[in-house]
Amino acid sequence: MNDLDYAAYTKEREKEFNQIKKKFTFSLRGEDKYYNAFQCAKFEKHLIENKFDYITTQKAVEKEGLCFNKYSITLGHEYGHDLKRFNSPKEMFGYIAGYNDAINNAKYYGLGQAKVEA
Repeated sequence: MNDLDYAAYTKEREKEFNQIKKKFTFSLRGEDKYYNAFQCAKFEKHLIENKFDYITTQKAVEKEGLCFNKYSITLGHEYGHDLKRFNSPKEMFGYIAGYNDAINNAKYYGLGQAKVEA
């Protein structure tokens, strides 16, 4: 990748990061801030494709979006319906990364899908 391609790539990733970080009620810092932000974006995308519980449906997530707080993930805004609560941001990011990996593995291995008879 030449310097021009890398600069364009970096600019595009920074633009995506700035859109994602609006969903956080606390600041993202450190080496993992981009990784954590993109994991959260994937998590929201997975919930739009599927659902989380009877309140957090695909339509609700798509319409209201998610809010990532220091100790919880909520629907719509900081004081919305709690999807899950955590003891620390590190625990929350671990849960989100694990959830994303589980969904990706399920898709890869075809788990949770109806079998089509030939």
